[in-house]
Amino acid sequence: MNSRKSLADFRHDALPEAASTNSECLDRARAGDAGNLWVTADRQTGGRGRRGRTWVSERGNLYASLLLIDPAPMDRLGSLPLAVAVGVHQAVRSVLPLAAEPVEVKWPNDILIGRKKTCGILIEGEALADGRYALVIGIGINVAVKPENPLYPVTCLHEHGSAISPEELFAHLYASMAEMLAVWDRGKGVREVTARWREVACGIGEKITVNLPDRSISGHFAGIDDNGLLMLDIGGKILPIAAGDVFFRS
Repeated sequence: MNSRKSLADFRHDALPEAASTNSECLDRARAGDAGNLWVTADRQTGGRGRRGRTWVSERGNLYASLLLIDPAPMDRLGSLPLAVAVGVHQAVRSVLPLAAEPVEVKWPNDILIGRKKTCGILIEGEALADGRYALVIGIGINVAVKPENPLYPVTCLHEHGSAISPEELFAHLYASMAEMLAVWDRGKGVREVTARWREVACGIGEKITVNLPDRSISGHFAGIDDNGLLMLDIGGKILPIAAGDVFFRS
């Protein structure tokens, strides 16, 4: 059986408004949806980011979620956020002028333009009552509006010379995500995915601070391993980190 994805494998439902496109996808999964479904909304009334943070979701930006059902064996899912980040990076880079500031991925999967955040990605999973596993990839991209973020400097595509609309940007995202999911190939393409991620990564070799739930750790960003864990070099000792907020230090 061929598990690789193509554009024809995906469906898209565009909504004028949703509480959260991620929640909408999970609701549909619970109701039996077969997956490979994109849901977009012009605005969200209850958008959320990582660690329960609010994601301000006014009109003018792209709010999109992709529902996948049983996308890979559970032990291979760790590399999926890397594939997603590369797919989103590809879409954003393709709609900016060549002279725009660098588009980079900040671990694990924020997209930066000129070291300012323009996109956040929230991946959520749920074991369904019928035994299937639903995984939702939520993507919010600042196209025309840049809500203030107390944690990081922010930007939007229009500030960098792109006149793209959210709908046009979604067409690029739809295509690039299908390509990267095919490369990822249910986790079998992890080496190719990590190689592509490293090519667009922000700050490898630089001093960083990683905020964990209970403490902050500083060191040099030594890159990622093949499972997507951040490798933090602390005086020559490598500490693998599975989740945290990264801050670059001057």
